[in-house]
Amino acid sequence: MMKEIMDSNFKEEVQNQSGVVVVDFWASWCGPCKMLSPVIEELSNEMTIAKFTKVNVDENPQSSQNFNIASIPTLLVFKDGKVVDTMVGFRPKAELEQLVKKYI
Repeated sequence: MMKEIMDSNFKEEVQNQSGVVVVDFWASWCGPCKMLSPVIEELSNEMTIAKFTKVNVDENPQSSQNFNIASIPTLLVFKDGKVVDTMVGFRPKAELEQLVKKYI
């Protein structure tokens, strides 16, 4: 299950967490975001050792600016509160799974 993160709780929910947190920066009007969303949702149910979250860039511009999100969808992988990897654009499930597994 993915949790929706806001500017107001980004630090608490992502940067202050230990372990792996995957953040999906997305928007409702973004076609590739709509394609990626069910893939990430499926991964979040299978890879419960990692925390999967999403940030709507239109509703939370500060978080997007803080991490220089220029294109969406963008996935940021955090490990113990620090960004360790980035993936931009739609990718197949296997590629996303490999990305997350590197840090677990």
